[in-house]
Amino acid sequence: MSIETLLNGESKNVEYKLTPPSRSINYTKTAVAFANGQGGCLVFGVEDQTLRVVGIAEDKVFTVMDSISDAIVNSCEPLIIPDITMHDVNGKTVIVTEIAPGLQRPYHIKSLGQEQGTFVRVAGTTRQADQPTIRELTIEGSNRSFDQVQCLGLSVTEEDIEALCASLTKTAKDNAEDPSKVKTVTEKQLLQWGVLAEQDGQLVPTNAYAILTGNAAVRSVVQCGVFKGTTKAVFVDRREFAGTPQELIEESYQYVLRNIHMGARFKGVYRQDVYEIPPDAIRELIVNAIVHRSYIDHSSIQIAIYDDRLEITSPGRLPMGQTIERMKQGYSKIRNEALASAFEYMGYIEHWGSGILRVMQEVRDAGLPEPEFLGGDTDLRINIYRNGSETGSDDGIVTGLRRDSLSDDGIVTGLRRDSLSDDGIAEGTTSKTNAAPNAAIAVLPSQKERILDALRKNTSISISDAIRVLGVQERQAQRILKSLIEEGSAVKIGAARATRYAEAKKRTEPYE
Repeated sequence: MSIETLLNGESKNVEYKLTPPSRSINYTKTAVAFANGQGGCLVFGVEDQTLRVVGIAEDKVFTVMDSISDAIVNSCEPLIIPDITMHDVNGKTVIVTEIAPGLQRPYHIKSLGQEQGTFVRVAGTTRQADQPTIRELTIEGSNRSFDQVQCLGLSVTEEDIEALCASLTKTAKDNAEDPSKVKTVTEKQLLQWGVLAEQDGQLVPTNAYAILTGNAAVRSVVQCGVFKGTTKAVFVDRREFAGTPQELIEESYQYVLRNIHMGARFKGVYRQDVYEIPPDAIRELIVNAIVHRSYIDHSSIQIAIYDDRLEITSPGRLPMGQTIERMKQGYSKIRNEALASAFEYMGYIEHWGSGILRVMQEVRDAGLPEPEFLGGDTDLRINIYRNGSETGSDDGIVTGLRRDSLSDDGIVTGLRRDSLSDDGIAEGTTSKTNAAPNAAIAVLPSQKERILDALRKNTSISISDAIRVLGVQERQAQRILKSLIEEGSAVKIGAARATRYAEAKKRTEPYE
């Protein structure tokens, strides 16, 4: 890292000290944090608030360098050997102490012990590590994968193994283009992946086995929620899913689809559903969160749907050697080796490292802002921003419907209550082709006649049927239906979610 870059301000990998503090722990704990993370530099002789270069007195430079080196070497465990250099900045000398990422994690302050003396970098600051983080650092330091470690307290039978093999094989065949080419999973394969292990001649389950079978011995939960506005202050709906990875993927994926907007393109009499966020991108992010999350951390994966974005948060710091920048470039760092192997077999992962690149491309192709990647120190959060919830068709029709408001034949069966007027007519839909959405548009006699013709041919119709018949925006369809109701040619049947419209003279029983 160049001296110019080092002087651009404090960050996750850079910290300033005006002078070496009298208590060396004030910088040795940062050295520990750097060693436990991606490495970093302590820069002495720079004021952190103003970035003013004060420098170290020339007659004290070598003494200061020696004292910094001694403090770090003597205070930290395992041994941390810093690379200390001095640099001239506008005639003033600054001391740069570089700490490389450590391989013998967790590093800690000897005098404080491992539990109290382990530190990590979080959002550019040095913080004491919690127990899940220390456990994860320990796993990294032993060059093991947590999911390949024996799951204590859990046993397995031959029937259990056969059931898991059958489940994984079924999923792989369901996801395969040619199921006949899928090889059946065997006990030997589970051993090779690390889903099972051998101990004293006996097969024992690992943490990956617990995860793949949905066993509560290893917490694997996805929390989903819909929130009003752009914060978690007011929630509209929330669900919590537990079970096997296959169940978690499908249930959370369907939850998102049910709660984001969907438009419709019509080509002749055929309807094509178009989601505001590409479904493949949603599914890919959910799969990535489940396979790459930290299972040492007992937090849940969280999927939050706000008015302006879809937010997916995966527990756990990024694995050793991984950064957000490298991730966006397609670099893959596998945290859970056994799970990754099983997911690849089942067809959830095509090529390691390509998933995030595909998500970014699909989101760009949909005309949405590039996904936002946040965190990495304690968890990873990915945001996909919604583009005004507008989905247009080739002929300018916009419906803005949610997935759960559609029946199997594409007819509206129940819009969400907050999107309905008192007449049960959907409101608030916008169109990119409508320059003045609130302007009054005349109701033409020919439009009324087309709706009446549809009413004569059908027992009842919905607002979406009216849009399809007329080829107009939803707001104009609302006006036309309202006009027919006021003149007595049509009637409203039902209310809210069940609202439909019928020709007035066709009804013989009392109206609701």
